[in-house]
Amino acid sequence: MLSQLTIRNFRNLSALDLEFPPGGAVIIGENGQGKTNLLEAIYYLVLFRSLRGAKDGELVRFGSDGFFVGGTAADHRITAGYEIAGHRKKVTVDGVAADKLSEVVGRLLAVPFSPADAGVVGSGPAARRRYLDVVLSVSDRAYLTRLAEMRAALRQRNAALRRGRGDEARAFDAPLAEGATHVAAARRRWVDQWSARYGELCAALGESDRAEMRYHAHQPAADDASGWRERLAGSLDRDLRRAMTTVGPHRDDLKLALGGRELRAYGSAGQHRTAAIALRVLEAETLAAARGGREPPIGLFDDVFAELDEGRQERLLRLIQESLPGQAIVVAPREAEVPAALFDRPRWQLKGGRIVG
Repeated sequence: MLSQLTIRNFRNLSALDLEFPPGGAVIIGENGQGKTNLLEAIYYLVLFRSLRGAKDGELVRFGSDGFFVGGTAADHRITAGYEIAGHRKKVTVDGVAADKLSEVVGRLLAVPFSPADAGVVGSGPAARRRYLDVVLSVSDRAYLTRLAEMRAALRQRNAALRRGRGDEARAFDAPLAEGATHVAAARRRWVDQWSARYGELCAALGESDRAEMRYHAHQPAADDASGWRERLAGSLDRDLRRAMTTVGPHRDDLKLALGGRELRAYGSAGQHRTAAIALRVLEAETLAAARGGREPPIGLFDDVFAELDEGRQERLLRLIQESLPGQAIVVAPREAEVPAALFDRPRWQLKGGRIVG
């Protein structure tokens, strides 16, 4: 639960100091006033990077030297600051600077809901891999460490391939194989564990056809690191021709289907939204389970109810009560677009990056 939030020069938010009650708050503001930026600032304290994929320098308010975000949750103070000069980022917990971000990712738990989430379902495999990586990184720090190691080895191997240096590329096969073993296995375990629940959630949200979720390896996965090394060695000539690594979990996908048909290609916009909401609820339940059910994550709702009909709104609200029974921070352009069930929380007005009422 987030009890206090400080923001300085984050996007269009110049200076905000907010006290959140246990239930959260409803924030009303017209488009362009900073509602999504506020939620992004909160989520920055979860993963210490932009919710929308922006670089840190792009988050700095125009004309400022850097930004600062700080929050108090469960009697711990988490802060993140970034300075444009030197591209320096500093993260602290209770005043102590973190040596590695992997040590502090997930100290604050939050799950964002947004109409843009439908893009996870409807776009290419990279968006769904990112979804998996975020869920697993926040819930399991060991995964985040192995993912970072795999990505570092992959970048170095690809750089060598672009230079046409196969001997240099092979030097990174071993660390890439070690990371790939852990990453692919963890992703597959998560999908196997939660696939049935995904189907239940889609049904609870009103889908009559059977919803399915499965992990799809771009090429048959290896059983261990030695197997991955063999696959990487066998693909070297092809990789040199293409100047990229063609084997590994970085090419896999999370396949979503409805009624036996691939949702990405054949689903309607409404079905994409339903699947995206189900994925976010799975995320919330995964994070809660990782904490032994003791600490439900904060729900960050960015105008997510406006695009749902009344029936789906009611179903989503029931799921929120079950899976995110804790704090809810809701933003919307008009009060009419917020379900009445959420108006037991304080209502604030946001204008020009400031709370005005």
